[in-house]
Amino acid sequence: MIISFDIGGSAIKGGIAHSETDIVPLGRRPTPKNDFTAFVETLRAIIAETGEAPSRIALSIAGVVDPDTQRLICANIPCIHGRTLAADLEADLGLPALIANDADCFAMAEAGLGAGVGHRIVFGAILGTGVGGGLVADGRLVNEAGGFAGEWGHGPIIASAAGNPPVAIPAYACGCGQKGCVDTVGGARGLERLHKTLHDLDLSSEEIIGQWRQGEEKATRTIDVYVDLVASPLALTINITGATIVPVGGGLSNVEPLLAELDHAVRARILRKFDRPLVVRSQCRIEPGLIGAALLGLKAEAAAL
Repeated sequence: MIISFDIGGSAIKGGIAHSETDIVPLGRRPTPKNDFTAFVETLRAIIAETGEAPSRIALSIAGVVDPDTQRLICANIPCIHGRTLAADLEADLGLPALIANDADCFAMAEAGLGAGVGHRIVFGAILGTGVGGGLVADGRLVNEAGGFAGEWGHGPIIASAAGNPPVAIPAYACGCGQKGCVDTVGGARGLERLHKTLHDLDLSSEEIIGQWRQGEEKATRTIDVYVDLVASPLALTINITGATIVPVGGGLSNVEPLLAELDHAVRARILRKFDRPLVVRSQCRIEPGLIGAALLGLKAEAAAL
């Protein structure tokens, strides 16, 4: 038995896994952001709640493990940022620990139990507040040792003009320090940014989507530009990876007409032609971070036996 954790900036959620088909969510507790001792004690308390002795723990975190130093980059939880977190938790809890990026865990969950079942190469794309991704090949996470594979949201690559007819798009500054990243336009905040640029209107992504679905002219123009901007880098990612399915998670994945538009545009821009949807809504709707971390932990446990 292993215990998986989904570590977010506001809450820590736990899950208990006896097998790939037996993963049960546990409760949730507030995340101690600035106190590492309290962070460890929160994990310890969740473990104790199960009444069982796990063989290892696996954590899904909104951060990245540096594959060279094994130090975690996690700006929104300062007490674990910069730590060799796996080693630190192993020392404090006396259990083998596995750390993985949340988008990687999402991709792993979809490959193992979701829309990617039966596909050799699965690219999981996150269209949430921002843009993320993870890559699974032959059932294995490419980032098993940490790293940035699948991060299609970053790099100065968005088009300088988009839409029909084309309109100039600024190279928006990105939180990663670069300009013109997909992350600046592809998530919910990016959609809002585009609408402001195009129409000088401050609307939430929900309002923009709602107006688009009603046929409102300005929102329709924004969605046209959005799809044009996002489809090309996603098509390039598919060409490079050879993915045959792209499950999408995050808040924008709930807008199925938007996914259908994006799927149509992506399939028109890739080398391999599909007569079926390629960019699809994710199927692991409940806690994919927990599921993906559990699957990674179970694989690690099997390999250690």
